[in-house]
This record gives sequence, structure tokens and C-alpha cells, in this order.
Amino acid sequence: MVQGNAANHASPALLIGSCAPFSGKSAVVLGMARQLLQRGVTVRLGKPLADSADASGTEASAPLIDDDVRFVGQILGLKDDQLVSSIHLKDDEAARGRLLDGNLQPGAGFEQLRQQLQASSDGLTLMEASGSLNDGRLYGLSLAQVAQGLQAPVLLVHAWEDSSSVEPLLAARDQLGDLLAGVVLNGVPPAQVAALRADVVPALERLGLPVLGVMPRSPLLRSVTVEELARRLDARTLCCPERHDLLVETLSIGAMNVNSAMEFFRRRRNMAVVTGADRTDIQLAALEASTQCLILTGAGDPLPQLISRAEELEVPLLKVDHDTLTTVGVIENAFGQVRLHESVKATYAFRLVEEHCDFERLFSRLRLPVPA
Repeated sequence: MVQGNAANHASPALLIGSCAPFSGKSAVVLGMARQLLQRGVTVRLGKPLADSADASGTEASAPLIDDDVRFVGQILGLKDDQLVSSIHLKDDEAARGRLLDGNLQPGAGFEQLRQQLQASSDGLTLMEASGSLNDGRLYGLSLAQVAQGLQAPVLLVHAWEDSSSVEPLLAARDQLGDLLAGVVLNGVPPAQVAALRADVVPALERLGLPVLGVMPRSPLLRSVTVEELARRLDARTLCCPERHDLLVETLSIGAMNVNSAMEFFRRRRNMAVVTGADRTDIQLAALEASTQCLILTGAGDPLPQLISRAEELEVPLLKVDHDTLTTVGVIENAFGQVRLHESVKATYAFRLVEEHCDFERLFSRLRLPVPA
């Protein structure tokens, strides 16, 4: 891969990457793309290494467009020719073949991508990198490999928990050098945003990490649909399957007495409540609260009057074969690890990026037009 100093020349592409999966890249791509469109900049979207692509109903010769890219393009109203084809699709069989062959190069597709970008004389292509800093090496498409091969600047979206969160950023800085154009800190507890901006951001700047945004943690963006929970749990839907599009933001376990449960449920919002199939008292209490779905574990089926009440309130009931502990583990793993494929999340992402990110330094480096 070609390496060099890209700090002082315009690039037709910007890479948005992260040090770990599910750090919020798609939300930032969405918010930044809308800002660029509002400036009158032509925007193209792509992902060199696709995570998933819906191939149903398409010809074998059709462009390989990642599902996230297609969704963001639809939300922004982009045309098909503004969606850049991926070079490879992550696939277990293909990965095994590459490993056994010792093939770690991206192949001709990378050169085609480079030529396509160089031929784009206007606008900017936003390229979302693979999940983490080193993901994609088996395909020759890790973040650093793509950045160096395209000589494209990189914006990192990074989940921030505490001061030790800087260590992956320092590793990324050492790999990317002058190609690192900025960092957006994401998932910050709302009460800590102001202090982080006052103390930590200047320290990061001194370490060569330009901070272009500090975004608070968002339960909505971390939420998961009832449909996704049902899929992961292999659950049987007892009622209201048409409400599978409801978004679950929090998890509650109905294992206490009913009075305590009612008080607890009142303080929660948009819950998935997990409880035993034999706990009718808890189930009925949950239905009267901000419950998006009720997940029943253990042997037996719920009483008919519970199903009737759930139908009245339009709350899906899911029945699972797992025990409560296993069910809770599956749900907890789902939060924050689902893709941004709901329009309500996209609308919120627009606002979050607009309010908490300032890309002017980055836009200046990219030599984009200044709004009048």
C-alpha cells in the first residue's frame, strides 16, 4: 500500500472508522452526510468491506452494496449511482478460503475503487470502514490499509468510558499518522459531557487527537426492535406480531413481589420485561407500564386473560424455551449491537450529530465549500 503525508491535499474520500465494533459510525456518517448535502456538496457512500448485503432478487453482476450503505442512501434520498460498490463481502466460507490460500490482498477491486474515486471530480465519498481497527486484514481491507492505499483522511468514532479509553486511540494514531483527521467521542454519560469537553478534550488535542465531537449516550440509538429480540431468542410470538417494530430501550426482570415490581416498572421506559410464565401478577403489572414486549420463560403457557389484556394494549408477548438467565444475556448482548435501520433512529442521529459535533476543521482540510 502506498503511504505518504495526506495532511495538505484534498481527497475525494473520507474514511469513517472505529477502534471497536458498534461505536456509532453509521450515525456519524448519516449526520455528516446530511450536513454536506445542506452545503450543496455531492455525497457518495460506500463500505469497502460489506458486513451484509441483501442479494435477493438481484443479478449476479449487480453491484455489491452493503445494507447499511443502502439504508443511509435511502434516508438521504441518494441515487443508485451515489452508492459505491463494496470490494468484498464478509463471508465465513470466503474467509476460510482466503486463510487457507494465504491470500491477504484486496485484489483488483481495490484498484478499481481507487480509480473510481480519483475520477470523481466533485463532492466527497464517505467510506465506512470495517468494525474495528484491525477488522478486514484477511481481505487486505483493514482501516489503515484502506486509508494508506487511498491516501484518504480518517475520522474515528470512539466509544468513551474513562481515561483508559484513550489507549486504542493512541494505537490508531500510531498506525494512521497524518491520515488521522479527527475523533468523535461517543456513548458518553450525559452528565459527564461538559467535564469531558473541559478537561479531557484539550488533553487529547495535545496528544495529536483532534476531537470534533462529544456525543452523549443515547438509549434510542442503542435500542433494539421486538422483532430482533424475537429472532435472537428464537421466540414464539403469542400475540401482536404486527407490533414487532416497537423499539426496546431497557430491560427489566420481573422476579420481585408485585408491589415492588409496580414501583420499579413506573420508573422505566420502553422496557422488555422478562419474567416466568407462571408469574401472572408480574405480567399484568408490566402490561400497565411502559412495556414494549413481555418475554415469558419457563414451562407452561400464560393465562388466556393475560393474552387478552396484552392484545388490548397492543403489547407483544414472546415465549422462549431458555431460562431467565440465558434470556437476559441474549437481550443484553443485543443492546447497542444492532444496525441503524429504523427511520426514527436516523432522525435522532441527525439531531445528535448536529448538536454535538463540529466538523469545520475537517471540512476545511477536505477543501469543501464554506456555506454562504
